[in-house]
Amino acid sequence: MRLFIFFAFIFFSISPAIATDTPNIDKILILKEKRKMYLLSNDKQIKEYSISLGFEPQGAKDRQGDGKTPEGTYKITGRNPGSKYHKSLRVSYPSAKDIKKAKELGVDPGGDIMIHGLPNGMCNIGKAHLLKDWTLGCIAITCEEIEEVWKLVKDGTTVEIKP
Repeated sequence: MRLFIFFAFIFFSISPAIATDTPNIDKILILKEKRKMYLLSNDKQIKEYSISLGFEPQGAKDRQGDGKTPEGTYKITGRNPGSKYHKSLRVSYPSAKDIKKAKELGVDPGGDIMIHGLPNGMCNIGKAHLLKDWTLGCIAITCEEIEEVWKLVKDGTTVEIKP
């Protein structure tokens, strides 16, 4: 019994320290030209990922079907554990600014921009997905990486996407 109490004391004494070691991710920074995504805490880089973008990566998304990844500042507004890709985090595109621009152009701005893993059943591709930009405008990382991002990033986190 004393041994059990000793281990319980150690476990509960250490647990809060372990929990506080996980940084509070307050921003996702995506640099399209570098094909990099960074998780930041108080402007300090915590994690770095190589990414694939939309199949037409140059320039900002302005319409449905253009294959471009948006540029601007957004938020994570939800998550889909049952996505057709290995988990996905919803990005708040289109913003009011994006909608205004699309309206001026007379086009539909599109939507459903996500940070997601690889297509279900294709996780074994791993980093090979980086050989070509292939999404419809989303940001893609490996299945293992989206598992990590899923745990670290909360809904409401800022997402800044730069050219």
